[in-house]
Amino acid sequence: MPYTDGNLAHAVDPDRGVINFAEADTMRDRLIVGLDLPTLKEAEKAVRELEGAVSFYKIGYQLAFAGGLDFARELASGGTKVFLDMKLLDIDNTVAKGVENIVKMGVTMLTLHAYPKTMRAAVEAAKGTDLCLLGVTVLTSMDEQDMIDAGYEYDPHTLVLRRSEQALHAGMGGIVCSAEEAEAVRRIVGPDLAVVTPGIRPSGSDH
Repeated sequence: MPYTDGNLAHAVDPDRGVINFAEADTMRDRLIVGLDLPTLKEAEKAVRELEGAVSFYKIGYQLAFAGGLDFARELASGGTKVFLDMKLLDIDNTVAKGVENIVKMGVTMLTLHAYPKTMRAAVEAAKGTDLCLLGVTVLTSMDEQDMIDAGYEYDPHTLVLRRSEQALHAGMGGIVCSAEEAEAVRRIVGPDLAVVTPGIRPSGSDH
């Protein structure tokens, strides 16, 4: 199936208005299936076929700009959890206003780049709501040379850990990082933040 790009989320503190994946009874409650599909029709078909097996879906840029934002509202209004993968990054006021409107969509999770001012603005805008804000530390496609070319003084691993600590202090709900970084990130953020790792698939799967 082309839509089995899952993301496994770990422990979250329910008192902070997010889902406690650590206490989830089944994989159905812990797996986020990415609707990384080019059309709304294909996404709707995937959700129908996975009904009862999956309770959480990710919607990113590809589907968002093909009717996916309205679909996210529809899923959320029906009780399905939605992870909106927008990786927001802009000036503080713009991020805050965007988050305020995203809150109204009823989605469960939202990603933004883990820049300190961006995170603080988003956290303030989402205060008192159930939206779990996830900080994207470093894009998993970036290697050390990419970091140098982009002007960063840190290697990817160091920057992941630095941004994880900043996310914790900013009051974020969780972190997005590679599976290879997850254990180190967990040591920094403790048990109360979600650690979401993209691209998790069943052992032996090549899709």
